[in-house]
Amino acid sequence: MSDQAGNITVKDLGTTRRLGFGAMRITGEGIWGEPADRDSAKAVVRRAVELGIDFIDTADSYGPEVSERIIAEALQPYPQGLRIATKAGQVRTGPGKWIPLGRPEYLRQQAELSLRRLGVDKLDLFQLHRIDRTIDAAEQFGVMAELQKEGKVGALGLSAVSIDDIETAREHFTVATVQNRYNLADRESDDVLDYCTKNDIAFIPYAPIDGGKLMDDGSAVDAVATRLGASRAQVALAWLLQRSPMVLPIPGTASIPHLEDNMGAAELTLDAASVAELDAA
Repeated sequence: MSDQAGNITVKDLGTTRRLGFGAMRITGEGIWGEPADRDSAKAVVRRAVELGIDFIDTADSYGPEVSERIIAEALQPYPQGLRIATKAGQVRTGPGKWIPLGRPEYLRQQAELSLRRLGVDKLDLFQLHRIDRTIDAAEQFGVMAELQKEGKVGALGLSAVSIDDIETAREHFTVATVQNRYNLADRESDDVLDYCTKNDIAFIPYAPIDGGKLMDDGSAVDAVATRLGASRAQVALAWLLQRSPMVLPIPGTASIPHLEDNMGAAELTLDAASVAELDAA
């Protein structure tokens, strides 16, 4: 991977390259059950590391459990410098179904199970997948802080949160990362991204290539991609990388060709006119 995208230093985690891999899609349809071809799924994970990726994002609920197990099977013994981020805080009742669950004892249990599935003594980054709004947030943040103090997790992060949520969590622990939906077509978290940039919190945009109609033929993304000789996915990712130095995209795929294409975004620099065109799209 080119170093043109640069690196990012994440609190309590260290420095990683600024283009990671999201391991949600290496499971079955609806992020449920086993992938159609487990060997192919493992091959994608291995190829990601071969391409220079040193940050992989997963969750206990991807499968559930399947994504974490495939990562371990594909990569153990883990290469030096690889960081694996996982999450807890949602239960699954079927394909495409997600229910927040933030009871402290459940979050602790899931952290322990992720340690076993990944085959590690410490989780590099442990993220609260969703805040359970039926339970006091302080209890959820409190158990995360406890796990960190016990040495079971290194860095702590949040997902799908507001600025108020982040500030409440910061009363309990150092927020290293925030993972919100953000892409060319969905910029509702602009304020959260700006807050993270100001406070040196890594912002991990999920669904980074989901640009909707902006990715169609004749769109602004298409025009920029054609002009620069790049793919539309590369343009969407490059826009994110240039949006803020604290952005760490994690495009996910179960396809090696798509993975390799995504990584090309690290070598793409958008000129000012292209950025302005995409900003206005």
